[in-house]
Amino acid sequence: MQTTKLTKNQIVTLDIIDLSYEGLGVAKVDGYPLFVENALPQEQVEAIITKVGRNFGFAKTKKILQDSPDRVTDYDPKYIQTGIAPLIHWRYERQLAFKRQQVVNNFEKQHLDIEVHPTVGAEHPLAYRNKAQIPVRTVKGQATTGFFRSRSHDLVPLEDYLIQDPKIDAEINRIRDLLRQLQIQGYDENRNRGDVRHIMVRRATATGEMMVVLVITSTKMKHLPQLLAAIQANSEVTSLYLNVNAKKTNVILGSKFELVAGQEYITDEILGKQFRISPQSFFQVNHEQTQKLYQLAIDAAELTGQETVVDAYSGIGTIGLSMADHAQEVIGVEVVKQAVQDAQVNAAINGIDNAQFVVGKTEDVLAKWAQEQRQIDVLVVDPPRKGLDASLISSIQALRPQKIVYISCNPATLARDLNLLRADYQALHTTPVDMFPMTKHVESVTSLELIH
Repeated sequence: MQTTKLTKNQIVTLDIIDLSYEGLGVAKVDGYPLFVENALPQEQVEAIITKVGRNFGFAKTKKILQDSPDRVTDYDPKYIQTGIAPLIHWRYERQLAFKRQQVVNNFEKQHLDIEVHPTVGAEHPLAYRNKAQIPVRTVKGQATTGFFRSRSHDLVPLEDYLIQDPKIDAEINRIRDLLRQLQIQGYDENRNRGDVRHIMVRRATATGEMMVVLVITSTKMKHLPQLLAAIQANSEVTSLYLNVNAKKTNVILGSKFELVAGQEYITDEILGKQFRISPQSFFQVNHEQTQKLYQLAIDAAELTGQETVVDAYSGIGTIGLSMADHAQEVIGVEVVKQAVQDAQVNAAINGIDNAQFVVGKTEDVLAKWAQEQRQIDVLVVDPPRKGLDASLISSIQALRPQKIVYISCNPATLARDLNLLRADYQALHTTPVDMFPMTKHVESVTSLELIH
């Protein structure tokens, strides 16, 4: 157990020795770790202690006494304060090296000796997000859009969200102005009152089609018809939905969507394949990097055209359908029924007849297949941040696919799962991919082969 004489609100001078996986500077005072906001390795800062815990504490930089040579100074601090771009103050090349190191560090904790390639960076590390969910609140008597300050629900007004498609930003600002003109109020979460809670916008990078979902508290709100008509006046809005959420909750969307105008979906492309995206579809938010990620997955599978490929956690079929041209058969497994229906439609519009999709929990479906002794040549897994369920790992060990392609969004659970699989599988290499530039998040593709 660590002990310290530090106290909250104490001013200290700190030498920053590292960066935590959350993007906070790391300093030590007599062996006691402090995690410091807006501080980079090689810097000396004057900081105020904000929290003292039993084993570590937190601090906030008041003044930088010695700059890192990799510090970027030309940025608006709002992007760090809101968590939109917590690494914007760090040179992009250093961000890429940091993300590779996160993978390396987690592998070392599990005593894994796996080659980790350099992080695949983005040519366009700004203005990349194709989806936005922006809160609407009333500030100084008028509807205001922006982003919450980190670890709070204090709205920071914004017009340029930096990492979003600029056309999405422009549409959010246009709708905000319409709300003001019609004197429609933003949401008051303390009293569960107000009219508009969130504006959700998706824009297909390849086609330019745009979907707007207006999250409101009631369809009986004043001036709703005028608002909807005005939103439709933008010809780029090809799909307009209403979503009603009357509950006092932090959950953004209610359960029901009502199509007001246009198509039920927008269409985007990945590696030459078209995909229909409905309001609740999971679709990667960075078009440029997604194509790199999926190509890495295809390359890792080393397909010859003779294989049966199982795409676990298949969603609307983006990964499996991207591999279909290279395999004999693709089977997608997905727990959300609507996503499976979307995947079947996506297979049809691309003329793909060697792919099928089944509804079910991945761990349950693979356990059944293991009992039936079905043969799988390549298994592609793209799990949520919690990684693979222990029962799924048991099913993988029973099925014994020749290859596994593990797409991960969490280096810690990736390392844990590779450690659990190591008795049966050799991990050949891992390639990190920067899907979310200017943030701490890192995705990766790992290639594994069955040990004979």
